[in-house]
Amino acid sequence: MLAALLAAACATGRSEGARTLPADRAAAIVYVALGDSTVEGVGATSPDRNYVSRLHERLRAVYPTARVINLGLGGATSADVLLRQVGRAIEQHPQLVTLSIGPNDITTRVAVSMYERNLDTILGRLRHETTAVIVVNLIPDLAVTPRFSRSRARDAVGRQTVAFNEAIERQGRAHGAELVDLYAVSQREVPLRPELIWSDGYHPSDLGYARWAELVWAGVESRIAMK
Repeated sequence: MLAALLAAACATGRSEGARTLPADRAAAIVYVALGDSTVEGVGATSPDRNYVSRLHERLRAVYPTARVINLGLGGATSADVLLRQVGRAIEQHPQLVTLSIGPNDITTRVAVSMYERNLDTILGRLRHETTAVIVVNLIPDLAVTPRFSRSRARDAVGRQTVAFNEAIERQGRAHGAELVDLYAVSQREVPLRPELIWSDGYHPSDLGYARWAELVWAGVESRIAMK
């Protein structure tokens, strides 16, 4: 999926009454991660160096008893998250859910309209069947990754990434999710920092996952209630 590592944790329009993580630092927080290979951690040299584990480490600095359940799986599309991950996430009664999905929909030519319907259902279930803070990242610019930057598919993949991100923004706002913009910074950082990408030219490296966690944490942190 991408150089997803990159990006800008930019929180967009939050409505009054948005969900927050508890002010009580002794609260038992369950964090569930949903998504594809970047959530699973393909490209990391060990499980504790992937994005989800690094985010969990930051979460535990605030909530010492916080637990993480990583349901991410390589190759997953939005349909896979809907069919195989969301129900399992809801069963855990999470306080925090992160969702990163879309590149496999793009590369397997899923229609944007179908992707958006899946997102609507995923986020709708999380909104109505849990009390979790939901954090969703935009897709990094796939066209700047080594896999696509010199490919004939570059322009088409770039256009699709923009269209899919527009769907994420619409559905994220509609369901009260925290949106983290991994797209804009990926355009700036990936071409200048090739070390962010693993040797396959596509997935994050250890440094890439560290960057991803840093940026997504800004979105999570903005939803932590003050004491």
